[in-house]
Amino acid sequence: MNRQQMLYQLEQVHEWDIVIVGGGATGLGTAVDAASRGYKTLLVEQYDFAKGSSSRSTKLIHGGVRYLAQGNIKLVRESLRERGLLLKNAPHICYDIPFVLPSFHWWEKWYYGIGLKFYDLLSGKLSLGKTSILSKKTTQQLLPVIDPKKLSGAVLYHDGQFDDSRLAIALAQTAAGQGAAIINYCELTSITKTNERISGIVINDTITGKEYELSCKVVINATGVFTDKIMQLDDPQHKPIITVSQGIHIVVDKKFFPGDKAMIIPKTDDGRVLFALPWNNKVVIGTTDTPLNEILIDPIPLPEEIDFIIRHINRYINTNIKHSDIKTIFAGLRPLIKTKEKKSTSFLSRDHTTVVSASGMITITGGKWTTYRTMAKSAVDNAAFTGKLPKKICVTESLPLHGFVNDHKNDNSLSIYGSDAEAIRQLMNEQPGLKELIHPGLPYTKVMVVWAVRQEMAMTVEDVLARRMRVLFLDAKAAIDAAPLVATLMSDEMNKSTQWQEQQIKDFRNIADQYLIH
Repeated sequence: MNRQQMLYQLEQVHEWDIVIVGGGATGLGTAVDAASRGYKTLLVEQYDFAKGSSSRSTKLIHGGVRYLAQGNIKLVRESLRERGLLLKNAPHICYDIPFVLPSFHWWEKWYYGIGLKFYDLLSGKLSLGKTSILSKKTTQQLLPVIDPKKLSGAVLYHDGQFDDSRLAIALAQTAAGQGAAIINYCELTSITKTNERISGIVINDTITGKEYELSCKVVINATGVFTDKIMQLDDPQHKPIITVSQGIHIVVDKKFFPGDKAMIIPKTDDGRVLFALPWNNKVVIGTTDTPLNEILIDPIPLPEEIDFIIRHINRYINTNIKHSDIKTIFAGLRPLIKTKEKKSTSFLSRDHTTVVSASGMITITGGKWTTYRTMAKSAVDNAAFTGKLPKKICVTESLPLHGFVNDHKNDNSLSIYGSDAEAIRQLMNEQPGLKELIHPGLPYTKVMVVWAVRQEMAMTVEDVLARRMRVLFLDAKAAIDAAPLVATLMSDEMNKSTQWQEQQIKDFRNIADQYLIH
């Protein structure tokens, strides 16, 4: 992917079939769907791809045990099917992870065991493995730090894990490979109409300041928590449909939760589940559910949320995590559909909603990472109908994503790149200096920075350290320490000035500071 070539297409295309606003999971999935059907597709993202909620998830591709408990069988069945398809279509990014659900009353393991057997049943041929009931002794072997007091055993089941922002980049690359124009750092500033129907948009390249007036047949709004903002651009009288909930995660070293099994506690004080997940040689623990009134592109974890997670995880393990043990904290916002009945955001539905406005704009919102593909299908089906586009069937169910390789093995730091790993190795052979690590405590190398700039449209130090590589989400201090080297490498690649480097380092430190415990 090359941003300059993408911008060049804006000058060449007379009219786009579909313009997608939003470069998160849903928007990028929609671009893959639209382009693979043969529609002339453009996606614009105000910031970087997956800058918002889509890089701040719990890192799970799952059916949703919580939704099963709520009785939302339809969502669970759909999610489990999509989980299976994702593990087939992107095996280099999505994989099976065993979960242990400990029980502290004799009846719990049978109660949850029966529920999770049903979970298996709903996944059908796409099941990842059988659920089993574990003894107390086996549970302690699988979860060595579990507090044995009152422990009666556990249930073992399987779900999917992934790297969220790497999947977003793979979707962007897949869409580009199918012929879509995908552009980050482009802000939608206004919508143009003919006879009260949308006929075009005006966008601003926030890097160069250049403005583009574009014609299109239909616009899809896939902006997540910013959904209402775009709907108000279309209709100033629009009444908000989104309510926002914040969830945070803390990240600690593996010594606090060793092993390769994840743990799930099915019910916390606020009615959510608590996860402890091995991920990239660290452990991610979360999450919370805090209703918010203000929407920030860089949401800030609240002290009470951090306290909540530490207090809850320490109830179940004996390694006693302290605030000073936290390597990084990240917060993400959930776009939830407003309902009159539900008071708590933890009980709001994760089903998605599609809205067609009077002007013909398609809004797709709600949902979760696991169901991005079905959300995209719904958006494109509606867009094709509204924009009077030739009817073409969705092909994404069996479309391998960029980097797909058969018999993929997750056995080294380049595994996440899938089929691109060979080209990255070739680059290291040509320039052996690129094999050097950017930080002694993490497995990321200089070549990954160069690759991110050349092939993955990384424009800032944050793009590289937060989303192309996951340094900021694993160890915020290490990310700050690595920033000057990354800025130098990027500057050399992009032919930028020393002043640019200094500003990038300063900007990144300001962002990374929010990921540190204070």
